[in-house]
Amino acid sequence: MAACDMPGLTPLDQALTTLLSGIEALPGKEQVPLQQAVGRVLAEDVCSTLNVPPADNSAMDGYAVRAADLNAGCELTLLGKSMAGHPFSGSVAPGECVRIMTGALLPAGADTVVMQENTTVLESGRVQFQASAPQGDNVRYCGDDIRAGQVILHAGRRLRPADVGLLASIGIAGVSVRPRLKVALLATGDELVMPGEPLADGQIYQSNSFTVAAVAKRLGCDVLDLGKVDDSPEALRQAFIQADRQADVVITSGGVSVGEADYTKDILAELGEISFWKLAIKPGKPFASGRLPNSVFIGLPGNPVSALVTMHQLAAPMLRKLAGETQTAALRLPAVAASVIRKSPGRTDFQRGIWQLNEQGQIVVRPTGGQSSGVLSSMSQANCYIVLEQMRGRVNEGETVTVEPFDALLG
Repeated sequence: MAACDMPGLTPLDQALTTLLSGIEALPGKEQVPLQQAVGRVLAEDVCSTLNVPPADNSAMDGYAVRAADLNAGCELTLLGKSMAGHPFSGSVAPGECVRIMTGALLPAGADTVVMQENTTVLESGRVQFQASAPQGDNVRYCGDDIRAGQVILHAGRRLRPADVGLLASIGIAGVSVRPRLKVALLATGDELVMPGEPLADGQIYQSNSFTVAAVAKRLGCDVLDLGKVDDSPEALRQAFIQADRQADVVITSGGVSVGEADYTKDILAELGEISFWKLAIKPGKPFASGRLPNSVFIGLPGNPVSALVTMHQLAAPMLRKLAGETQTAALRLPAVAASVIRKSPGRTDFQRGIWQLNEQGQIVVRPTGGQSSGVLSSMSQANCYIVLEQMRGRVNEGETVTVEPFDALLG
């Protein structure tokens, strides 16, 4: 029986499709200065009002000439200089040239730039050229990069450092972006203790809010950490009501596994529309999603690796869509297993691995060690997932596997 046929198990791709089909980007936009735009999501297409470069200019330090004048050993009369910001005001006639610097405007009449290394300045002041050159050599033409009226960045793009430089290059000082998502975090479990506090018997330090918050912040979200919620009906009810009032998205960790207290599920169902799923992935089988009166709800598993994997694979795409960001598929590459990888058929396995190139230029990968959902060091040491298909079993050394290098959210 295939995993997708197993009662109650939902394949990852099906779960993701269901999640994304049920939500739309939150409305609204705001204008921000370019200095604050990195990491924000564009709300509108950006069109250029000018050409880049704005005029023909030189890509080299050298001499602006007419290509038809050039041949090995020819000498041309030097008229003057064209500097960046200080163009030559005259024109180049047959038998003439102009000294030109990188970025300087190409003088009228010239159609080619010869780099200075291929020339000699004679005592007479004329310039000798060692060889001919094709017309247009070392010239950057007007509009080569960007044409006036061209859409240079589309709505839904999360702005990167190069993007804000591009916007600056066409004179844009501010852009329209989507509002930041407000994300409230809740952790459930009486055994949880915040770092820095002493541990009593049976207690563990709470780590999920730190990893989940870090991913949310890298997605540009404003994060409100509401801390740990006691395992009691009234505490849970008040925590969910408070989170729902303050946030666009409420994310919990813990309380979605089989065997958890029934009142968690009951209270969520009472306040909104909640679906509890068993995913056909490992780690991270228990997962919940739905809506509260004012917010979208995501329930992550309690085990630290499970929480981070499902946050990355399911919650992050959901947050991207809510933020208005255009979705892109994760990069996945074939790799050679450098060791035996243990797996049982039944669920897609996101094992944590380390990939590198061997001497032949092939990608090779090995697991980081223990793959338990409680071994958070397996994520810290890894630079990729080893994505093993649902019905695949043990992988022998030398077999081909698929790797998904960690992106900017985890890397």
